[in-house]
Amino acid sequence: MTSDTGQQRHASTATRTVVVTVAVVAVLLLGAAVGLLIRLPGTDSSTTPGKDSVDIGFAQDMAVHHLQGITMANTARDKTADPAIRQLAFDIESTQLEQVGRMKGWLTLWGAPEQSVDGTHMAWMESASHHSSSSNGGTSGLMPGMATSDELAKLRSLSGTEFDVYFLQLMLRHHEGGAPMAQYAATHAGLPVVRTLADNMLKSQAGESTYMKQLIAERGAAPLP
Repeated sequence: MTSDTGQQRHASTATRTVVVTVAVVAVLLLGAAVGLLIRLPGTDSSTTPGKDSVDIGFAQDMAVHHLQGITMANTARDKTADPAIRQLAFDIESTQLEQVGRMKGWLTLWGAPEQSVDGTHMAWMESASHHSSSSNGGTSGLMPGMATSDELAKLRSLSGTEFDVYFLQLMLRHHEGGAPMAQYAATHAGLPVVRTLADNMLKSQAGESTYMKQLIAERGAAPLP
């Protein structure tokens, strides 16, 4: 009986994994399709952003930034036993997957690479030099708010309340670190659809950040310095 129960549990877990994987791929492809199809009335190839434009730089860098957020959210969704955190992680993962798909769709439409070819980030921002002084970011290293490989390893090693708090702390810092990029694109991008997406990111992540601060405080902790 014990062996049968274990096999059933393993089969159930495997099935859930397959379902989640298929759903993630479907969402990403849908976002990419939306990105490819969205055009404003009267637009043509002459409106394709230049290779050094805010539009392309933002789409490249924010997609990279989002992918780490998706990774952390996926880890939290699988490991936490807290329903509030699981729901938050699901919401973040779903939203950012769709946004990544949209941005990658745009880059394909524009004939641009998915990432900066020289490995630098945020050169499209006039204030990039300000961020290069950050201990957790820089134009040639990790962007502001992104977790290091050691921090991600620590997150995976934790469990229970310690895991929940550290996830919230890392994700809050991640949201706050990406906000200046979204703010700059919302103001300076050349295409209205890019400005709109960046503005939507700011609004949704501001609400999530406020909520994460509340969850952190309720668990007797504080945001990372």
